[in-house]
Amino acid sequence: MKTELSRRSALKTIVAGTAALGVSATLPSFALDPQQSSMLKGNVNHAVCRWCFKDIDLDTLCIEAKKIGIKAIDLVGPADWATLKKHGIDSSMCNGAEISLTEGWNEPKYHERLLKNYSEMIPKVAEAGYKQLICFSGNRRGKDDETGLKNCVDGLKQILPLAEKHGVVLVMELLNSKLNHKDYQCDHTAWGAELCKRLGSENFKLLYDIYHMQIDEGDVITTIKTYHQYISHYHTAGVPGRAEIDDTQELNYPAIVKAIVATGFKGYLAQEFIPRYKDKLKSLSDAVKICDV
Repeated sequence: MKTELSRRSALKTIVAGTAALGVSATLPSFALDPQQSSMLKGNVNHAVCRWCFKDIDLDTLCIEAKKIGIKAIDLVGPADWATLKKHGIDSSMCNGAEISLTEGWNEPKYHERLLKNYSEMIPKVAEAGYKQLICFSGNRRGKDDETGLKNCVDGLKQILPLAEKHGVVLVMELLNSKLNHKDYQCDHTAWGAELCKRLGSENFKLLYDIYHMQIDEGDVITTIKTYHQYISHYHTAGVPGRAEIDDTQELNYPAIVKAIVATGFKGYLAQEFIPRYKDKLKSLSDAVKICDV
């Protein structure tokens, strides 16, 4: 899918953005009432994914994000950390150690390269004062669930002592394999939770992408309640289409975020939608208001 291909490219390097569609922005029907205080409630740590707003220069995104109440930016590597620090913005999910979304820990032939990459990146993340570093299962390529789990454990258990030493959490993202990431292995929460159990480390957790998991398994709130102890990060986007989380899509984000808050979650909720409207920063502001429960 075009937007997903864009994300794959953005994970390697931030490139020139795509042109926005000429659609007028409208305030979602369940956004905060304009008469309410502009102050956020403080129950949610708001973040935004860099790749979704890559046509806005990072300095500008940091400045505008702070005005909105966003505390952090997701999916940035060492080259951009100085800019974030200049603006007092956290790096909520670091990247740069992964090979790709399709070449991950479930394939032994990638272990040597991944171990080298993560051995170099983990100390950098810690030295910068950050806590989370993304990773991926990779595609199945004919492997059943058990083989994929075993291979991931074999590889990750070699790097987890370093992560534990430096206080860095490796976070594997759940992605849908039905529509956007065909053949991706970590495509159901139960599989990811089983991997967490087998590794038995607080330095390995899951990134629960609400958009992706709605597509592959649904039952979002019950799943979050069941597996929240294995989740250290959340992403949002509208279903279908990965656009704004307004009333043009099927998910009830205020209810979902209330369920997340009720679990005692203190991490980041990062907006990862592809803006359709011309005023992308207004879309981002509206999304934060929707999720500020």
